[in-house]
Amino acid sequence: MILDGNLFNHVLRGCSAVRSLNTTKTLHAFIIKLGQNVFQPFYLTNNVISQYASLDELYMAHKVFDRMPQRNVVSYNTIIGAYSRCGDVEEAWRLFTEMMWVGLSPNQFTLGSILSCPSLDYCRGVQLQALASKNGTFVLEAFVGTALLGVYGRRKAFGEVARVFEDMPNKSLVTWNSMLSLFGHHGLVEDCTILFRDLLRMQASLSGSSFVAALTGLDCERDLELGEQLHSLVIKNGFDFEVSVGNSLINMYSKCAGMSLVVSLFEELPVKDVVTYNTVIGALTKDDRALLALDLFLTMSEGGILPNQTTFANIVVSCTSLQTPIYGEFIHTKIIKQALDSDAFVGSALIDFYAKSDKLEEAHQCFFSIYDKNVICWNALILGYANKGSSTSMSLLLEMLRLGYRPSEFSFSAVLRSSSMSELQQLHCMIIRLGYQNNEYVSSSLITMYAKNGCISDALIFITSSGTSLGVVPSNNIASIYNKIGQYHEVVKLLSVLEEPDVISWNIVIAACARNGDYSEVFELFKHMHMVEIRPDNYTFVSLLSACSKLCDLALGRSIHGLILKFDFNRCDTFLCNVMIDMYGKCGSVESSVDVFDQTINRNLVTWTALISALGINGYAHDALGKFRKMEFLGLRPDKVAFLAVLTACRHGGLVREGMELFGQMRRIYEIEPEMDHYNCLVNLLARCGHLKEAEQIIGNMPFPPNALVWRSFLEGCKRQRTAEDQIKNRVAQQSRISAMV
Repeated sequence: MILDGNLFNHVLRGCSAVRSLNTTKTLHAFIIKLGQNVFQPFYLTNNVISQYASLDELYMAHKVFDRMPQRNVVSYNTIIGAYSRCGDVEEAWRLFTEMMWVGLSPNQFTLGSILSCPSLDYCRGVQLQALASKNGTFVLEAFVGTALLGVYGRRKAFGEVARVFEDMPNKSLVTWNSMLSLFGHHGLVEDCTILFRDLLRMQASLSGSSFVAALTGLDCERDLELGEQLHSLVIKNGFDFEVSVGNSLINMYSKCAGMSLVVSLFEELPVKDVVTYNTVIGALTKDDRALLALDLFLTMSEGGILPNQTTFANIVVSCTSLQTPIYGEFIHTKIIKQALDSDAFVGSALIDFYAKSDKLEEAHQCFFSIYDKNVICWNALILGYANKGSSTSMSLLLEMLRLGYRPSEFSFSAVLRSSSMSELQQLHCMIIRLGYQNNEYVSSSLITMYAKNGCISDALIFITSSGTSLGVVPSNNIASIYNKIGQYHEVVKLLSVLEEPDVISWNIVIAACARNGDYSEVFELFKHMHMVEIRPDNYTFVSLLSACSKLCDLALGRSIHGLILKFDFNRCDTFLCNVMIDMYGKCGSVESSVDVFDQTINRNLVTWTALISALGINGYAHDALGKFRKMEFLGLRPDKVAFLAVLTACRHGGLVREGMELFGQMRRIYEIEPEMDHYNCLVNLLARCGHLKEAEQIIGNMPFPPNALVWRSFLEGCKRQRTAEDQIKNRVAQQSRISAMV
């Protein structure tokens, strides 16, 4: 059978355009039937190998390669490139050695292919660099040198990277972009900036990839100015219409600036793809703007852009933070509709969502739906059960081991959370057997659990026997346990020996001193913390404000508030605002309590309770009662603490009718059993206002014996009434004497 060159080219172009396995097999059969082509013995077969390799059919590609009666450099380049792309460096290296052994000289494409393999080790990279220098392929063009940059860059050998880049006689734009991307991915922002400026000075024609690479490393607020300059250059060079550049800009602004800039840039982008939406949804999720992320997801679907695994994983995380199961269940139906519930990435997010929604059965069903399970899926389910204190987490870990999965450090840390003492010892043995005993994350969790089970001495013995010094994280964990059980001096003793304590260490020791009543020491420690340039966080300020509350020092509390404003009040979470409201209330500044309450964005039950308490103890009983009613109207269900705060307000204001009504609502409407403090507050209110019979009835109907405070409140009321009666009798007797004299 005779074929001319035009028909050859026509067949190959058709097969390349279709790119399907059936088409490639048809071409393969056609070549077998054709037999050996005398004029082009390698051409067609090499193309068949290339087609199979491009379809990830390595077995078939290698089979065709093995049956070739003759091979040339292109044959070897094709099969070596195929194995390099899939990460099989051993097979790629074996074929490369065989190629050299049969007398074929590798060219720049051979070396470039094997150097591009992600798993190529440093030693082989050095050997290939020597070979490239010897046979001249290194200086021939930029292909080999650019691939070498990747080899050394992946191993973080930046000295070698710089030397290779400087020695390259020919540098393409791809070479420059590779260097920029390398520096950016490893956070070398300054080096990346210098390199980008050098590229600009060369007046080279930049590509979108140049800007993508330069933007990669910008990830904090101090990089914002540089990011804005790059943004200006993007617009100037007309790359704002390139979607990959727009995505990189959004990613940069999400890390370096506020979400307002991200949203405005997103709206201005002329072209958007699924990556654009994923980037913004992911940024909104991290910024706790779950509802906005959900709205964007719906807009994306309406716009005809199909969500992928990353989209669904991000939006499920958003639904988890909303704590409203119906949203997550709605997204779950969409995931099932697109047949992505079997994906490990999406499935892990669903497991986490259902576990945090207290639906462990549904979480387990999602786990079973995952087709190709990985360690992340197992960890998500294990963590779900561990957070509920269930022993199932231990059973899952054992099942994971039985099925041949190797647990990660997170697997052990999750199971340790809910382990009993007997399970703890079993886990400790497993950790040693699998070589995790020196892992700081695992050892830290192990120490914490020993301490929580009351075995602090065992935790210290474990640290000593491991041959490692007590690091910051384990020290913080043990100190936290000491703090919780009231051994404050042990906290100070343990953390004082640390050479480089972190902000958590400082927070723990400051909290210990505050709880122990050493308030002067609290502020001395804070002053020293400032001197060593450790930036305080919200937990630091909580301890300081609590100390101000105990001292009733309004001036000091205002100073701490001013410092918080200086550091950025927007960083304050609800917990810190609650403590601040309470501090101002206890220090007598109700106006400041109200101001902080008004500035608190995410108010919770504790926020309202703190304000009600602040108003009540300062004599604003009617205002406190009004806030309580408004809190109920907004749908917040009061707890025991909230009722105690509003009853205290009624006591201070003498609101007997309102106090009795609230006390009745506790059991009747909210099914809350009053405790001793509630009874004491009500008895005090009734006795103080002269309703002694009602107070006596309350005491007689208490479900438990009254304590000394209840009797004291009642007796003080009796004494007050007797004094009042005596005063009235004296006044009447005096008036009678005056009348008799007249």
